[in-house]
Amino acid sequence: MTTATSQTIPTAPAAHAPQGLAPAREVTSAMLAERLGGRLVGPPDVVVTRADALADADERTLSFIRDAAFAKDWAASRAGVALVSEGLSVDAAPGRALVFVRDADLAMVEALNMLAPAARQCTPGIDPRAIIEPGAMIDPLASIGPFAVVRAGASVGEGSSIASGVVIDAGSRVGRFTTIHANVTIANASVVGDHCIIHPGVVIGADGFGYRPAPDGRGLVKIPHLGNAVLDSHVEIGANTCIDRARFGSTRIGAGTKIDNLVQIGHNCRIGRSVVICGCTGIAGSVTIGDGVQIGGNCGIADNVTIGRGARIAAKTGVMHDVPEGITVAGLPAFPGRDYLRMIAALRKLAKV
Repeated sequence: MTTATSQTIPTAPAAHAPQGLAPAREVTSAMLAERLGGRLVGPPDVVVTRADALADADERTLSFIRDAAFAKDWAASRAGVALVSEGLSVDAAPGRALVFVRDADLAMVEALNMLAPAARQCTPGIDPRAIIEPGAMIDPLASIGPFAVVRAGASVGEGSSIASGVVIDAGSRVGRFTTIHANVTIANASVVGDHCIIHPGVVIGADGFGYRPAPDGRGLVKIPHLGNAVLDSHVEIGANTCIDRARFGSTRIGAGTKIDNLVQIGHNCRIGRSVVICGCTGIAGSVTIGDGVQIGGNCGIADNVTIGRGARIAAKTGVMHDVPEGITVAGLPAFPGRDYLRMIAALRKLAKV
């Protein structure tokens, strides 16, 4: 069985595509300029097949120049084509091309899509080694890989691709055109929406972490969790992330939210639309996160906290109290970003006293 995934072009010092990757498409400098609405300086027929940093590029490599610090490396680079943010002074080189665009970083995203090999199409059907329990509902246009398990009452929608070793528990639902990579568990009647991407090792819908001291003072009493977890459409979840089911009701992840690897999301959290959560962040139970929030890596967020729409949480921040809309916080415990920087500056001055 094949899974419908997009191919990222990684950084690599080698002159050719890394071993084992499907060959990229060939793209010319003229094609890039036309697709990106850019201004071409240099020959129109320079062919690139991969993307990389200027220092690691060869003649068939596309790179980018976002600021003056990158511009100074162009002359010594071997890159065939570079995307350049307008306003920068970069000189053309013989046989090499520059494509001037409004924002080289954003343009590079589209350029990578042009270079990437065509995504493998979902091949409909059920591998004979998969276990499909009676009462499971599999759309005829879905793909179920070897050793996947779809339990009674679970469903998989049209065009979705379920890789090897995936377990879709009783009553759980997977929407349309969703890709679930190897060894993912979707438990306890949880719901995954349309056009989602779930990377290997993710667990959605495990019990929340809830205990109370036993009445006799000996040991702990486990709190039952009877809810589920719900992912809206166009959500992407990184490898080995865990999203716990609710004690009652649902833990919910809003449409378009992107969550990195190794993130823990506790029971009854409500995460809004288009939120970005970077790796190794831990979010305790019953946290509410507004639309468009950006959370840096390795943050810790205490239970029952509300983070307002559009707030930004710097990496390694410990959020102990509510965060208002639109502000940036940093530090442990979290302070408004400018206050935190002033405190660091003051501490440095004290060290010199």
